[in-house]
Amino acid sequence: MNFLKKIGFTLLATATFQAQAASVWKVTSGENTLYIGGTIHLLTAEDYPLPKAYDKAYQVSDKIVFETNMDALTDSNFQKKTQETLSYIDGTTIDQVITPNTYDLLKTYLDTRNIPVTAIQHLKPSSLAMSLSMIELQRLGFTSEGVDQFYSKKATQDQKHKAWLEQPEDQIQILDELNQQDNNLIVRYALSEIEEMSESVVSLRDSWRKGDMKTLATLEMDNLRKDYPDIYQSLLVRRNNLWVPQIENMLKDTNIEFVMVGAMHLAGPDSVLAKLKANGYKVSQL
Repeated sequence: MNFLKKIGFTLLATATFQAQAASVWKVTSGENTLYIGGTIHLLTAEDYPLPKAYDKAYQVSDKIVFETNMDALTDSNFQKKTQETLSYIDGTTIDQVITPNTYDLLKTYLDTRNIPVTAIQHLKPSSLAMSLSMIELQRLGFTSEGVDQFYSKKATQDQKHKAWLEQPEDQIQILDELNQQDNNLIVRYALSEIEEMSESVVSLRDSWRKGDMKTLATLEMDNLRKDYPDIYQSLLVRRNNLWVPQIENMLKDTNIEFVMVGAMHLAGPDSVLAKLKANGYKVSQL
């Protein structure tokens, strides 16, 4: 789930970009190497084939490392637990936890998409935000599997070892912890992203495809960091800080890993790539 934000953007692929750089980096420590690729969690059919750099890194890697256990995300028991954790089960409805002004904005959006309030009224704010983003992305044609899901299936078929940086339960907890913040900010953040999504998605997808993290940060990270600092810290910075030591440990042996995380985790001053560079590792784009 880029999570809240993984949710939030994707891309288009044309053959024009195939020869250009991609969102894949080689990280080295002495003689040891791993690769890091930025993922998008939903794609359109036109996004395939993916940039060649992904397959290059995949082919030379011994292990594919994802944000979380991709297989568990489709497990019915896990999905049930997610729904129970991120929904109100005591009769509370969304209009009771946000202000009338925020609720009016939400209702206006739902009306434009012919979605009845009853369909979302028991969702907690973080789950609501995620659901709204998914609805909008699907409306824009993003109905194909994302980069991480594609390579998770491929690794299973090729019998490559798979690992992950955080447990699926950790991702539920992160989303649930967001509900302890300002509920209005979470809902308004999702609505603001949706309002701009149809226009911004082309620039976002092109930046991802070309590995242009500077533009990606300008388009997405700057406003997130400025206007929603708590969400920025919870969804990105805190998780990046937990992931970097794990990635550093991977560089202590000769095995080659291909680490795949949401592209937003690779953009901006607090990104995984920035932290690895600051810690003295050599980072080069494929």
